[in-house]
Amino acid sequence: MSNLGRLFVSKAMLAGMLLALPAPALAFDLTGAWASSVDQCGKVFKKNKNQTTFTQDSDVYGAGFIADANQLRGRNAKCTIKSRKEAGDTLHLLAGCASDIMLQNVQFSMKVLDNNTVSRLFPGMDGMEITYYRCTL
Repeated sequence: MSNLGRLFVSKAMLAGMLLALPAPALAFDLTGAWASSVDQCGKVFKKNKNQTTFTQDSDVYGAGFIADANQLRGRNAKCTIKSRKEAGDTLHLLAGCASDIMLQNVQFSMKVLDNNTVSRLFPGMDGMEITYYRCTL
């Protein structure tokens, strides 16, 4: 086999090995408005231009949160995500949260059920979870 032939075979083998390597998993995109009932999205959230906010009586219709790049906003608190770790289908967040009366670090664990459904887990409280659905406004 000529040098050119060996070079071609070597490059082809290298390309094949690179394609066989597992691709890195993509991080789950939490961005959006999430409500505890998909049917209540329009009653929990409203959209003003490019910003999603809570309706005046949102707490009457269910729980919800808004996730942006590194922030989580609830009706009564705003959190900045300090760290994020994915372990299988579970997303773990550590966030610094501020409400009208206190500042605290909060750990959130969410099981990703699909691209538009997550279930917030409460470690140490077996069976306690809240399912949230991504809203399209």
